[in-house]
Parts: sequence; structure tokens; C-alpha cells
Amino acid sequence: MRTGIVMTARPGVERLAARAEELGFDSFWVYDTPMVHGDPFVSLALCADATHRIRLGIGVTSPALRSAPAAAAAVSSLNALAPGRVICGVGTGNTARRTLGMRPTTVAELESFTAALRDLTAGRESDHREGTRSSRVRFLHVGPHVNTEDPVEFVVAAFGPKAAAVAGRLGAGLISFGLHDPAPWTALGQARRAAARDDGGADKTRTYLMSSLYVLADGEDRYGDPVKDAVGHIALSALILAAENPAFRAALPLEEAAAVDRLLRSRGTTPTDPRLHQALYRNYLGRLSPEDRELIVPSLVDKFGLVGTRSEVIRRIDVLEKSGVDELVIQPVVEPEAEMTRLARLLI
Repeated sequence: MRTGIVMTARPGVERLAARAEELGFDSFWVYDTPMVHGDPFVSLALCADATHRIRLGIGVTSPALRSAPAAAAAVSSLNALAPGRVICGVGTGNTARRTLGMRPTTVAELESFTAALRDLTAGRESDHREGTRSSRVRFLHVGPHVNTEDPVEFVVAAFGPKAAAVAGRLGAGLISFGLHDPAPWTALGQARRAAARDDGGADKTRTYLMSSLYVLADGEDRYGDPVKDAVGHIALSALILAAENPAFRAALPLEEAAAVDRLLRSRGTTPTDPRLHQALYRNYLGRLSPEDRELIVPSLVDKFGLVGTRSEVIRRIDVLEKSGVDELVIQPVVEPEAEMTRLARLLI
């Protein structure tokens, strides 16, 4: 299985991208969450200058953040700096919208935005609409300004069949976050292939899983603090979603639902607080704070981390690969450079 690294966007991340390339990783990604992290295109431009081979991914942008022409200019500018190395992930803006206290956009908006972005970055025309007005737009200056010649790889963020079908119709790949059960990956792949307009097109795209990973030493506690520090940021993101989404919370086991209640108390907020998003998303996907460790109950470790002995982790990765995952993208949060080195020894 191919392997990649994902980090939060910030100055200095280009040094980690260069190290990831040196270690042999296939891709290097940054998140696109404006009110939590830095700008992904600024960070990836620095990464482009610091690297030569590794593919650079936006994980993921959204119609809720930028218009298609603005996003196309950013993607195609990056493509001019790193020709043919750009992966553009697109989603409904689940996190990026929730950090604003808003809800994600619709799957229909996701599809129209991705289609426009795909056409514009390839130098084709696309519709542009603002209210009741519409026009046809395309890049008017290329050459040194943007690169529309080298292809951009598009992937659609999906947790269910509707978004997977969008990927199929657009000939795009798939990306998902913290999804370790192989059964949903099989279902996502089936939905994408069923919607594909080209019978073989879906099989030419890539599927990415963003995750966390920890290899246990002999006799090490599977639920100890080092494990929680390595995988807790993704588990905590599930609790945050449950704190905002009553239906998701209602489906949780009692132990996890109780952790949601403790999270709200520790942040001094309630589900009806108009500033709930400001309390919940502070340090989102950053290193787990010591006071949040007790929130990461054992079932969350089992669900949201690839945790086990070396043989157990390799076996789980093999099962995911057989279910349709092409590339595993890991976020190291404790000591990123040292963790990348350990991951390279295990995965590459």
C-alpha cells in the first residue's frame, strides 16, 4: 500500500515535506480549515519549493470556502510550482463549516463545484453563477501564471454512497478520514463504480484513508497515554462531531456518549451555546492536551486508531487494502519527524 503524511498547514511545514520525500513517502497533505489552521496553498507552495517528487495534497477544500474560479487559480498556481504533483481533495466542508458555526454544504453543491474546478484547472470553460446571474468563465492568461497542462488529481471526501457516487460520475478518486472498518470501504467503492460513466474509469483513480497509527512495544498498554497522544486527535474529532450532532451522539455506546458530556463540561459549553464551535474546535487535530486524555476511552482507540503490534498493524492495513484503500495517509502529532522515520521503517 502507498503511504503519505498529512499535517496542519503552517509555516515550517515544508521541512517536514522535504523529510517525508527523503524517507520515501508518496504524498504530503495539509488540511484546509481556515479558522483553525494556516492557509493550505501558502503551505503547499513552500512544500513545492522544498521538494521534487512527492505529491502534494489539499485535504480537503470546499465550495463553502472559495468560489470555483478562486479555488482553480490556487490549485493551478500550485500546479505551476509542482507540475503534475497536485492532488485536490474536495468535500462538503464538514469541519471547515462547523468551525464557523455553520453546517456543511450539499452533495449537489459539492458535485457542481468539483466539476467546475476540474474543468477550469484543465483549461476548459465552466459555468459561473452568482444569484440569478451566470456566465462562462475560463483562464484568460496561462503560461507563467498557472499550469493547465499537467493533470491535477481530484478526490472526493466521502463517508457515504452519495458522495462516492459524485466521485464516480466525475471520474475522481475517494478520500475519507478515520474510517478503519473495511466494510464501508467496500461499499464506497461499489457506489463509485456503479455511478461511473466510464466502465473502467473508477479503477484508474486512487482511494485515500487519513488516519493515525501506533505500534505497540512488547507488553505495552494498548490504551496508555502514549497511544492516546498518538491517535487521540482523531478520536476527539468524533466526540466533537457528536457534541454538535444529536443523531450521531444517540448512536454512540454509553461510554462514548458519557465522554461527549465530559467534553462539553470541560470546555464550559452546551449544545445550545451560540459559541459552541469556538469552544469545541480549539486546537482541532492538534496534539491531545493532557486534560483531554481521559476522554479517549478504549472503544475510541479501537475505532479511530490503527493500534497494535507490528504484525497486527500490518494485518489491518492488508485488510484495508483488500477492501479498496490504495494509500494510507498518517498524521503524526507528537514528534512529527521522529514519527515519520518510524512509520517509514514500518510501511515503506
